[in-house]
Amino acid sequence: MDRRTFNKLASFAALAALTDNAEMSSAQAAAAAGEIVLQDSELMVAFDPVSGALTRMERKSSKWTIERRPALGVSFRLHAPLPQQRTNFVLGRNQRAASVEKISDNQVRLVWKDMVSEHGGVLPITFTATVTLKDGALTFDGKLDNQSSLPVETIDYPYFGDINPPTPDTRMQAEHLWTGALFGDEIYPHFGNSQGYWGVRYPTKNINSNQSQFCFIQTPEQGIYIGMHDPAIRYLLQFTFEQHPGTIEADIVPRQDEISGLPVHLEFRTCHFIFAHPQSSVDLAPVVMRTYSGDWHAGLEVYKQWRSTWFAKPHIAPWALDVHSWMQLRVNGAEQDFSVPYRKLPKYIDECAANGVTAIQVTGWNHGGQDGGDPSMDPDPGMGTWEELHQAILYARTKGVKIILFGKPIFADMSTDWYKKELYKYDTIDPYGNKYESGSYSYTTPTQLAGINNRRRSIMDVCDHRYRDIATGEFKKTLALGAAGWLFDEVMQHNGVIYTFSPDRGYNSPGYLFNGDIPLVKQFRAEADKVDPDFLFSGEGPGDWLMPYYTLGYYRIGPGTRHALRYFDPQAPLMAAVTGVDDREKLNLILAYRYIISYEPYNFKGHVTDFPLTLDYGKKIDALRRKYKAWIWDAEFRDNLDANVTADGAVRYTVFRNAAGKRAVIVINQETGRAITAKLDIPKAGTLMAATPEQPDARSVSGPLRIPARSVTVLMEQ
Repeated sequence: MDRRTFNKLASFAALAALTDNAEMSSAQAAAAAGEIVLQDSELMVAFDPVSGALTRMERKSSKWTIERRPALGVSFRLHAPLPQQRTNFVLGRNQRAASVEKISDNQVRLVWKDMVSEHGGVLPITFTATVTLKDGALTFDGKLDNQSSLPVETIDYPYFGDINPPTPDTRMQAEHLWTGALFGDEIYPHFGNSQGYWGVRYPTKNINSNQSQFCFIQTPEQGIYIGMHDPAIRYLLQFTFEQHPGTIEADIVPRQDEISGLPVHLEFRTCHFIFAHPQSSVDLAPVVMRTYSGDWHAGLEVYKQWRSTWFAKPHIAPWALDVHSWMQLRVNGAEQDFSVPYRKLPKYIDECAANGVTAIQVTGWNHGGQDGGDPSMDPDPGMGTWEELHQAILYARTKGVKIILFGKPIFADMSTDWYKKELYKYDTIDPYGNKYESGSYSYTTPTQLAGINNRRRSIMDVCDHRYRDIATGEFKKTLALGAAGWLFDEVMQHNGVIYTFSPDRGYNSPGYLFNGDIPLVKQFRAEADKVDPDFLFSGEGPGDWLMPYYTLGYYRIGPGTRHALRYFDPQAPLMAAVTGVDDREKLNLILAYRYIISYEPYNFKGHVTDFPLTLDYGKKIDALRRKYKAWIWDAEFRDNLDANVTADGAVRYTVFRNAAGKRAVIVINQETGRAITAKLDIPKAGTLMAATPEQPDARSVSGPLRIPARSVTVLMEQ
């Protein structure tokens, strides 16, 4: 333990004893220590008046001491690389605040000036932070004024030096959103390093805001919501957990306060990747913290409340909102297999029409095939003519089938003449002047499946308005063909590229690609609205900030998926793939979580009739949803809230609540080889009627429910 930390801990020892003897509250203890305190009925937070460090935090309603030891409090951290020494930090613990003052009953303003860096001396940088506590929500705002000759790449703020569980035996995990689902990773009492043992000093976990604008610190009974409240997503923010001084065997966190003379503590900070140039200032995106009671559903309610302040309900083609199903069909791969020429599309259209499939997502239709030729949206001469494709799309309309064209406008096939002559000008560039690229995917032949002749892709700079215009020109070709919509594959990522350091592109470098996605889709949408306001925008797992534009999301789901997006947007048209020859388990989940079916036989290389067992069961599910729309389609999705189901085997269930307040419970038997008996607890339930895909006529039920293997039952309150 360093002397500074030891002295600080020692100085609080007597105060701790006084606190125990006098049964002082945390707020009283903070006041006794001279700290500046904000508090309301839910939270208490305290700051050191000299350093500005956040020293204490308590959830008063549950007596959860979140930040416990003032000596471990931290104010901020800033990274200002030197020309010949990139690792040059400004550490908050080495700074004295210029001022820490309570400017109102619920606000504290903190100012740091003329910061001492580790290797670059004193820097003329001012950081002003305002902390506001209102109705249990703690908001951290900040402004960085960089008058130095160095860039400021990141600033960590707020910074918690001592995150504690409610009790020493309480498990905690960090949870976040990714492609519509909630993912979690334990942070106590186990903490596994996710950053590579060679890369960091202490075990570390990061969550990026280009995946999720929020994270939860979740315990079994309560949690903390932390959100980046910036719908414009101006830059990347990272939620970072760091376990000090490390873990013991099997990633176990030491239980004692000190080990080997070093304090044991979990740090948590939000890192703003602002890339502030010399002689510039940046307003930080607000970071909001709020405690809640309950599991992850309660955390999503906090996010849902903020989402309602900026999420504009989009116009969606009525057919996409109704019960329906899709098929995905790959017509050409990246090695010119030309498996379904345009003239053969009517056969697939007829099959879909005959089997009640409303839409066909056509993949690989463009010049170069699937993941070849991008960003081109010209028809491929090897597949036929523009007119043949156009006529097939018109024919689909007469059969009541919608043609959805697959596209990837943010990548460029580096093997094309177009790239070599022009598109290279719009490469994304790393900080050292090299272009970012990816190895692409492997299809069809042994040579490509071995990764030998893959068509490498450059990641395009969507922050450059000139490239956005090129991409928009390609997109307009899908409109001219008469398609009912398009699906933007990999819209949720830029192949791992986050920033581009491209010079002279008409914006203040570096460009944040995820911010550039927004003006790009606005251009696309404006062109579509000129032709057909019902033209459907769909995408693979779009970030929630893109859901006002890519209104239909496409996902892969499994038995462990926690359907967060379905919970906070119950009516969003979300779609999931089924690929198995008898994919009942996936179809049962699709019914339970209100997903549209996307039939994908032979990994979307076959006919919809190629897996009759899956197709027949899927048709029964859609018929059941049409029959009971008021209960399981037009109703509010409640996940597993408002009811409880137990069984003598593996079971999963979801709850819906309709406009009349009546509930439906969908119960899945996840056992593959035997029936189960399930017991339902639905508070104040009325008469219950049950229906299944195989027996759609509802019958009255009471008492335990017998569900065959691999089957599902829908119970509806009358």
